[in-house]
Amino acid sequence: MANTRSAAKQARASLRRRAHNRTIKTRLHTLEKKFLAAIAAQNPDQAATAYRAVSAALDKAAKVQVIHRNNANRKKSRLAACLKSLAPAPAKA
Repeated sequence: MANTRSAAKQARASLRRRAHNRTIKTRLHTLEKKFLAAIAAQNPDQAATAYRAVSAALDKAAKVQVIHRNNANRKKSRLAACLKSLAPAPAKA
């Protein structure tokens, strides 16, 4: 229990922020799972679309500091490597 009015207000704000951040993080996990499912299904078109969605969501989450920007960049890099490994090698002429 908060001892002062300002501490009580801070506790309420903290609960609001926690709920907001949780929705964003849940969405990130869902998008990442969809991307990994497309990778597992060996579907490059669906995986590329899912990668764009998860990449944009990571950037937005980092912009509002729900996650750290280095965390977002690291995840994007690792997901891009998965996507690249799935893509067929270009034909040599």
